[in-house]
Amino acid sequence: MGREMSKGLLQAEGIELVGAVDLREVGSDIGSLHNGPPTGIYISDDLAAVIDATRPQVMVDFTIAAAAIANARLAVEKGVCPVVGATGFGLAELDELHQLCESRQIGAVVAPNFSLGAVLMMHFAQRAAAYFTNAEIIEMHHEQKIDAPSGTALKTAELMAAEIGVPGEVAQSQEKVTGARGATYKGITIHSVRLPGAVAHQEVILGGPGQLLTIRHDTTSREAFLPGLLLAIKKVKQLRGVVYGLENLLDL
Repeated sequence: MGREMSKGLLQAEGIELVGAVDLREVGSDIGSLHNGPPTGIYISDDLAAVIDATRPQVMVDFTIAAAAIANARLAVEKGVCPVVGATGFGLAELDELHQLCESRQIGAVVAPNFSLGAVLMMHFAQRAAAYFTNAEIIEMHHEQKIDAPSGTALKTAELMAAEIGVPGEVAQSQEKVTGARGATYKGITIHSVRLPGAVAHQEVILGGPGQLLTIRHDTTSREAFLPGLLLAIKKVKQLRGVVYGLENLLDL
């Protein structure tokens, strides 16, 4: 994900990529890594040193939650606005980051999904939840995705639960295999699928007497995340504190 987004940022108008940090490909030119012309920007494994040397306005992070929260703290302490696409943050971590941002009077964006289509899918599911008492979520990602359920699925369930209130009663299934009915979060059952060939997909199924409503979004390429990322980069400098979820940057 980080590789795909760095490629897009190199080509984006109005954005200047000034540094790159990773634990792999250290010393490689970021342009050559994408089979493009050399940029003079070499991958480092020292985030603090890169920030000190380049003085960026925004730091983009697509690592994992454990690393991303430490990276975000470091960025904020140095006056840099974090835009984070890692998932798996706890509420306590988000609250801590929010307070740190407010104390430094800068903004941060943490988004489970930067795809505008996925954000709209979550918005539509939230609106639909007000008219149904039962819903389930099926999310599917590539086999290397570490966390389950996905951050997008958890965020969708949170948004829907606020509208559904108390979910309708569903007869308890007798599971012949433990976990066959998925996991329940905020009263909504979530099923996680991990398969080679998948990128990021989610289906929300809402049920009522005599009808089903299905809302589905499919990401077929990581290019889908770039427009949302560019939006966050441009807006984060106007924020104070943490904004959680790309939907909060859109006029929905």
